[in-house]
Amino acid sequence: MNNETPTALVTGGSRGIGRAIAQTLARDGFQVILTYVSRPEEAEAVVASIAEAGGQARACKLNVGDAQAVADFFAAEIKDKVNLAVLVNNAGITKDGFLVRMKDEDFDAVMNVNLRGAFVCTREAAKIMSKKRFGRIVNISSVVGQMGNAGQVNYASAKAALLGLTKSCAKELAARNITVNAVAPGFIETDMTASLSDEVRAEYAKVIPLRRMGSAQEVADAVAFLASDRASYITGQVLAVNGGMYC
Repeated sequence: MNNETPTALVTGGSRGIGRAIAQTLARDGFQVILTYVSRPEEAEAVVASIAEAGGQARACKLNVGDAQAVADFFAAEIKDKVNLAVLVNNAGITKDGFLVRMKDEDFDAVMNVNLRGAFVCTREAAKIMSKKRFGRIVNISSVVGQMGNAGQVNYASAKAALLGLTKSCAKELAARNITVNAVAPGFIETDMTASLSDEVRAEYAKVIPLRRMGSAQEVADAVAFLASDRASYITGQVLAVNGGMYC
């Protein structure tokens, strides 16, 4: 990788929505650095697919829930090494359970990765982008952050808080020509939803006006738009990619 071509950093880019985002941004001409926590073979498969399509990518192991690891990663792999133009905070975990049975550690773990991880990555990216007076930051929230969901108090709380982070950072960073937006996917066909029964899928379809689950590519296209020059006057916004599903 060189330090001239615009580079996109996609956290949690080894599968699902993150994989589609990494591949789409690579097709749009960005060098892509994607992070993963486990399953390095999946991350390398994404890198290989991007290379086969004529793009350039690299996979790096990173737990965004570890603030020091994030700071060390930006110092070693990003600052003065690449031309960071885009950050996509996609990394996330779930530890579902009903409120009265949810353990403190399960609530904290989800908040730490899904919210604090995005905060730390945004903070480190903003330091670099501010000096260059340019940047695009896209946070991946969720429809459950807008409407809530039984059994996901921790996940919905983190995704809702991510919207507040997005709007606040947008106001702080606008003067540096850095836009900060969020994409809030609805029910999307991913590894996380692959195990749902046909009955559950049918119930979800009933509350989605378009009567189907979305694809990871449809989310990736929304992210690519917000990362592009076509969205240069859009900041602090939440783009819902949910088939019309609202609370």
